[in-house]
Amino acid sequence: MDPIRRSLLGQLAKLTAGAALVPLSSVASAGINDQPPRRGGDPTKRYGMLIDLRRCIGCQACTVSCHIENAAPLGNFRTIVSQFEVEHEETGELATFMLPRLCNHCENPPCVPVCPVQATFQREDGIVVVDSDRCVGCAYCVNACPYDARFINSRTQTADKCTFCAHRLEANLLPACVESCVGGARIIGDMRDPDSEISRLIKEHRDELMVLKPEKNTLPQVFYLGMDERFTTRPDDAKAGIWDVRNEQGKEIGYEFASH
Repeated sequence: MDPIRRSLLGQLAKLTAGAALVPLSSVASAGINDQPPRRGGDPTKRYGMLIDLRRCIGCQACTVSCHIENAAPLGNFRTIVSQFEVEHEETGELATFMLPRLCNHCENPPCVPVCPVQATFQREDGIVVVDSDRCVGCAYCVNACPYDARFINSRTQTADKCTFCAHRLEANLLPACVESCVGGARIIGDMRDPDSEISRLIKEHRDELMVLKPEKNTLPQVFYLGMDERFTTRPDDAKAGIWDVRNEQGKEIGYEFASH
């Protein structure tokens, strides 16, 4: 049997085993294709992130610090910075474009209603998280995410993703990626607090802010400042840069919108 077929059969076996562990009562109460009530978190807050691309230098400090903080398996990342080589339309000059990527903690997250056991859910403060004790690794949420922000953790065999480092926020600490950003490009905060830095920046730059894949109507809560509107979806002329993060098969991680 060739290696590709063996790998495919192995993955199918895992998914079948995971599906067999889903209690029918859980499926019945989950309300597939319906957004369940939010639970946990502070209902008086709504966390969001603003990324100032004018300050991002593509150093990948956020990628490394997140990987260490959340003990992600080798080859899996909760956040990355994709780097692209772009050509100026008029002059033909080449430039590098940096695009930090992570879970968008959408107001209308498509990953939540597809979970058959409500392992993926949204807290009242807007943070989308995964209950690894309930997750069966079916990967429905992975496929539902239009931002390629989820993966199946090879160690736990459950869904994994960015959580805005909720455990750090609850301890009044900044997320690892924000704390380690040398250019101060990442700003996180409570958008319901008019005095927070993110609220001030949103108010100041409201007409300049962009989100990824707005046509999906997920209402992302990660906002980009200084982004060319062509990058809300991947431009045809954007070539992957030499320092892009890739998986073991050499495939670029994190900006493969065409596959959805």
